[in-house]
Amino acid sequence: MRNKTGILLIAGAALALGACGTSTGDRTVSGAGIGAGTGAAVGAIFGGVGAIPGALIGAGVGGATGAFTNEERVNLGEPVWR
Repeated sequence: MRNKTGILLIAGAALALGACGTSTGDRTVSGAGIGAGTGAAVGAIFGGVGAIPGALIGAGVGGATGAFTNEERVNLGEPVWR
């Protein structure tokens, strides 16, 4: 139980921080990428839906988070790829 709580907290933090960038596209792409990685890890560790469906769900949630945030809400600086 304690391990699951830690993983869920890390996943939540990753989704919250995943939507960083200066444009909506940057935030959508970075949110989807981090969400996919987090979803795959959680799906693989806990079973249930599995790694691939977990990645798809995580990418959707992370991408949506990035798309619906604005630069003032989440501003962690320039993306690494710029």
